Amino acid sequence: MSEEINNELENIDGIVTDDVEIRQASTVNASAGDYNADQIQVLEGLEAVRKRPGMYIGTTTAQGLHHLVWEIVDNGIDEALAGFASHITVTIEKDNSITVTDDGRGIPVDIQTKTGKSALETVFTVLHAGGKFGGGGYKVSGGLHGVGASVVNALSTNLDVRVIRDNQVYYMDFKIGRVNTSIVKLDEEPTINRGTIVHFNPDSDIFRETTTFNYNTLLTRVRELAFLNKGLRISITDNRLETPVTESFHFEGGIKEYVGYLNSEKTVIFPEPVYVEGEENGIVVEAALQYTTDIKDSLRTFANNINTYEGGTHETGFKTALTRVINDYGRKNGQLKDNAESLTGEDVREGVTAIVSIKHPDPQFEGQTKTKLGNSDARQATDRMFSETFSRFMMENPIVAKQIVDKGILAQKARLAAKRAREMTRKQSGLEIGNLPGKLADNTSNDPALSELFIVEGDSAGGSAKQGRNRVTQAILPIRGKILNVEKATLDRVLGNEEIRSLFTAMGTGFGDDFNVEKANYHKVIIMTDADVDGAHIRTLLLTLFYRYMRPLVDAGYIYIAQPPLYGVALGNSKTREYLDTDEELEAYLTQLPSNIKPKVQRYKGLGEMDFDQLADTTMDPINRRLLRVDPSDAEAADSIFDMLMGDDVAPRREFIEENAVFVENLDI
Repeated sequence: MSEEINNELENIDGIVTDDVEIRQASTVNASAGDYNADQIQVLEGLEAVRKRPGMYIGTTTAQGLHHLVWEIVDNGIDEALAGFASHITVTIEKDNSITVTDDGRGIPVDIQTKTGKSALETVFTVLHAGGKFGGGGYKVSGGLHGVGASVVNALSTNLDVRVIRDNQVYYMDFKIGRVNTSIVKLDEEPTINRGTIVHFNPDSDIFRETTTFNYNTLLTRVRELAFLNKGLRISITDNRLETPVTESFHFEGGIKEYVGYLNSEKTVIFPEPVYVEGEENGIVVEAALQYTTDIKDSLRTFANNINTYEGGTHETGFKTALTRVINDYGRKNGQLKDNAESLTGEDVREGVTAIVSIKHPDPQFEGQTKTKLGNSDARQATDRMFSETFSRFMMENPIVAKQIVDKGILAQKARLAAKRAREMTRKQSGLEIGNLPGKLADNTSNDPALSELFIVEGDSAGGSAKQGRNRVTQAILPIRGKILNVEKATLDRVLGNEEIRSLFTAMGTGFGDDFNVEKANYHKVIIMTDADVDGAHIRTLLLTLFYRYMRPLVDAGYIYIAQPPLYGVALGNSKTREYLDTDEELEAYLTQLPSNIKPKVQRYKGLGEMDFDQLADTTMDPINRRLLRVDPSDAEAADSIFDMLMGDDVAPRREFIEENAVFVENLDI
């Protein structure tokens, strides 16, 4: 269960099981006799969803908001998987509502015998209702639990749906999950030949953080879904702009094209990705793979279009097959001697970009969030089908096969060197790090949830931060200069960098495959660098390190960027200062001052120019400071940006700089 849901449950008086809430007596001294039938509260209809939305969509943050769109889109994709839909559109309307259209069969409108309601009303008002349980409606489906449409309805202020069947338009609308207009036939020409059009407005009482949809977040997932469902066209339109923008995606090559897209800025070892497709016992397996000259790997797995970012049995089957095939080939061709150690999975995956996508008629996921697949037959099917095709590829392409094995052998050598460096790093304790001059000044609290680690650029700023910190909750780790660019370095070089070793040891989590986020000594890691080009570079290097070697910290929301002010303005002899962020804010502030006031303006080129009390007040005090939390929601874009900005290929980086540079003419200095 996520931390957010845990926190939510800790702040209530009872617990919820399905649609029945068991609420504890509110009186502190209540006796056992006070617990009676009146305290069993039955939540009618979709009230349970509104009461505990996190149990159904994971979170009510921006991530949960966008999840609503995918619940409706998934219904259209189910129609496509069944062979009845070819085009899905997602539209962000001017009022920030969402319209999803598919050209499938259209939700049935006749009466559902068990409920006595129309099937359309049942789908949108009853949890666990749909054509996904008995096998008659859909052979494969992503929306396994059948709660998608009803949950979206429950968490929207209003939702309306048009169904086009037999050239007739049926309409129904709802308010906060309840029927507002019963199903009616409309006397209007249908805009599509057949299908379903769902339009909804998320409820701001539920999504209090934001109800504004991010176009890029939707675009990324729409493109991904088009890759995962070859032949399906998915379009997205943003009507909020003065000139609406529409992008459409259609990939006949499916995940093979997906791998090519991910490798578009990388140097590949062979031009065309290896592609596998087959079916075994009703399980459809697709896999695509291509090696690059990179030292990192990129493996993405999906089950019924759901991103299983925690892996599962299909991922295990793929990894096992890949490792076995490469080792077998290496030994048969003499690259691996009989007495030599076999290559590990980590060795053979170095530089690989791979997509594994399966369609399973009865997928077993871990919970509604569906992040890990558990079916044992998925492992067997993926292993068998991939190993057969990849073995044939290696035999038919001996030059490429030799390159793949050689790359694995080099990775093995680097791994063994890194192991020696890792063992040396583990011998260092947090106490030893703290005793090193200019290194970690730890906080006294042993509670990671209260502890903050400030990574500070330079000894000068580190000294100010140490003086201005709250010693109970705030630790300071100064770093000297620019750390190693880990995007270009092997693990043994990474561990040879003193600054990086100090950070790994201070965090207590390990790194890479050994990382354990539950061991984190600090739940806030705050990058605090100067507001200049060097500071931005150091910040980028640190973010690259976190993203590549300590990614779970980013996923958990533990990484922050401090936002120190650029200017401090003192009025007369007053010690009180007004802090401002930009030249425009400074000019506006000075303009409104009375003419008899003589302001003293200080520009903070670096954090070391601030007195410790100024740094503490503006950048470290939880009451006054401003922090930007690093959001990993668009991991694909982040991966591409890190690869482009920090990798070896110069041309894409130069092109990016030329396109995004800000040119200033007639600059008066």
